[in-house]
Amino acid sequence: MYRAVDKAGKTIDFLLRAHRDKAAALRYLERSIARNGEPDTVTIDRSGANLAALEALNAGREEPIKICQNKYLNNVIEQDHRAIKRRTRPMPGFKSFRCARILLAGIEMMHMIAKGQMEDGAIDQTRADQFYSLSSYAFLII
Repeated sequence: MYRAVDKAGKTIDFLLRAHRDKAAALRYLERSIARNGEPDTVTIDRSGANLAALEALNAGREEPIKICQNKYLNNVIEQDHRAIKRRTRPMPGFKSFRCARILLAGIEMMHMIAKGQMEDGAIDQTRADQFYSLSSYAFLII
């Protein structure tokens, strides 16, 4: 599970991959940068795959992204990820990778709604109404 969180604790992006390797990390970073713009600094854990992916990404850039490997600065991500773990631990397990991807995307979306990231200033909706409007929209797309 790859997750990006800003300094304020808001979820920027997430991606579930079958393997935690350089290719998966590079795909996630490219997707996240394409959707959200290029960051000045990225704080990662001690994962070699993340470091290798960032170095490969920086190799083709004029102005490289600053890489900070520090487990204490990474604490914002870990604290945010705790709420997701709290939801998934009591589950009996996922039948397939597809089911895991779908369920974790829903849990992440509910967590973003609970943090107030999905609020629209013009419409005053409850969290349940926000989820139902998103889930009916997703049903139409699928």
